[in-house]
Amino acid sequence: MSNDLIDRDIRKAQTLPSRFYTDDSSFAQIVAGFGECWHFAAHESQLAENNVLPIMHMESLVGESMLLTRDDAIRCLSNVCTHRGMLVATGACSASTLRCGYHGRTFGLDGSFRNMPEFEEVESFPTQSDDLPSFDLKRWKGLLFAGNSPSRFSECLDELEARIGWMPIEKFEHDPSRHRSYEIEANWALYVDNYLEGFHIPYVHGDLHQELDYDSYSTELFEGGVLQIGIARGNESCFELPESSPDFGKSIAAYYYWLFPGLMLNFYPWGLSVNLVLPLSVDRTKIVYHGFVWDHSKLGEGAGGDLDKVEAEDQDIVEATQRGVRSGAYDRGRYSPTREAGVHHFHRILTS
Repeated sequence: MSNDLIDRDIRKAQTLPSRFYTDDSSFAQIVAGFGECWHFAAHESQLAENNVLPIMHMESLVGESMLLTRDDAIRCLSNVCTHRGMLVATGACSASTLRCGYHGRTFGLDGSFRNMPEFEEVESFPTQSDDLPSFDLKRWKGLLFAGNSPSRFSECLDELEARIGWMPIEKFEHDPSRHRSYEIEANWALYVDNYLEGFHIPYVHGDLHQELDYDSYSTELFEGGVLQIGIARGNESCFELPESSPDFGKSIAAYYYWLFPGLMLNFYPWGLSVNLVLPLSVDRTKIVYHGFVWDHSKLGEGAGGDLDKVEAEDQDIVEATQRGVRSGAYDRGRYSPTREAGVHHFHRILTS
């Protein structure tokens, strides 16, 4: 694809053609490229609860079943037994070794082959191919990212470090009660489109609109992602920013980060809500939420106070838009230069 399709000048550009949301071949071509990206795997606090953690969502993103293990180090390993292809771990657990539940093959937490029943007579066994392969793993302030020979990611981490590196993210605690999983009847890119603009907030999210100063809502673009900053209205909940923050003196209610293709890191005064956008088919998407708490006293307050309500409102809009883009009467629209810069940036990345 060429991003000549989306003009560099937002004032002249047209939005994505509707086929990007409705055509199976366009969907397959785009999603095939996800294997080259870094993806959120977990927060280290999840491995404090269980030192073996299957990363279920990786299968739909990179086509590989992966798991995280922790002993003296954290590793990302293949979750596929080297005997007959069974999944080694089907749920999170605490263990000193990995044992396949199909025929009992065991591995160390580093992926090395340990033992296999009834294989005494097998020649030239075991070999290195009987170990579990490992995958790339990157750590930043307690957040773990994984991939299968992924491309560069440094620009995204540099942006996070410069803006919110002051937060003690590595100390955030996993809160299983905040876990959610939804399936919606819409293309994954429509869900991302909706996330990347605050334009719809006054029309769709009445309660959230009362928390945020719409006129001060801002969008910043960087290589591989978008940052939206929500400013609190009046005395609504906001961050206590240190002088080292580039936003010191502002009443920041939320930092909304999107990293290509479908990772959303939503930082609120109470902590972090992670949204994973997982394409299932051209018109079906799974959304997974994880929550990591920093300050329990601020839960339920401000822009991050009722995420279930905001999610339900967004899903209604996105599913209705999916029905609309199927129409023969619609193909492309135009962008608001003041409100849809993030969507335009996403579409430029998607068609590059």
